[in-house]
Amino acid sequence: MANKLRFIPADGNAEAAEDALWELGALAVTLQDAGDQPLHEPGPGETPLWEDSIVEALLPDEIEARQALLALAAAQVISSPAEVQFEPLAERDWERAWMDRFEPMRFGESIWICPSHVEPDPGWDVVVRLDPGLAFGTGTHPTTALCLEWMDGFDFRGCTVIDYGCGSGVLAVVAALKGAEKTFAVDHDPQALTATRDNAERNGVSAAIETALPDAFEDIRADIVLANILAGPLIELSDQLCAHTRPGGWLVLSGILAGQADEVENAYAPLPGPARRVIREDWVRLDFRR
Repeated sequence: MANKLRFIPADGNAEAAEDALWELGALAVTLQDAGDQPLHEPGPGETPLWEDSIVEALLPDEIEARQALLALAAAQVISSPAEVQFEPLAERDWERAWMDRFEPMRFGESIWICPSHVEPDPGWDVVVRLDPGLAFGTGTHPTTALCLEWMDGFDFRGCTVIDYGCGSGVLAVVAALKGAEKTFAVDHDPQALTATRDNAERNGVSAAIETALPDAFEDIRADIVLANILAGPLIELSDQLCAHTRPGGWLVLSGILAGQADEVENAYAPLPGPARRVIREDWVRLDFRR
């Protein structure tokens, strides 16, 4: 048996609510948008949350409702017990109820992101086993999807790749599964690097992926540089990302709102010719060939 708990934290303090629930002994905690606020793909080292989040948690049956309410009140994330909904889930149905919301997703013709509770179809070409976690970039955001769709049509065999702002490492793992000789996954957030290493191991490509903080990553030049961050960091990093791209290589930028595309492209003006633009849900991907 388990209980599902659901509430909107007071003052939007979702992180404190999450911490309190893990400390209490929650089996799982997820955050959802309580309004209709777009959440952009984060820049390196950023972990943005919605201004108003719904917190859901699974609690083992030995944790009584009163104990949970006291913990949340002590953390000052609720002001009244009436704000919290409890729902009993019978005999391990909670596990399927929790994971069934996460289904396989296809990108392009050949790339599938598949959670661990689903057995992939033998006919799927490139399968990334990836469950929702703390790091960003599991394919659900349009900016990640834009990168995966570009990767679907590229032959990575023998290439050196940089995934700058790697998040969960999904792009690095796809590159390795598609035959990249070496992929460097770079992020300011140590949690993202841990998630990337875990996902690389889960997908059997640890030997092909190396993780690094930006300060420890300087002189590498790659055949493909993928940077799925935000317009501001992309502009600030333009010289550095260009320097990481070998002559004749590809530089693929995502995390750009349509109204920002010109400014970002201008920052990469030293590269020859205009970038190819692909738009998805008001987000833009810029593809450069150096």
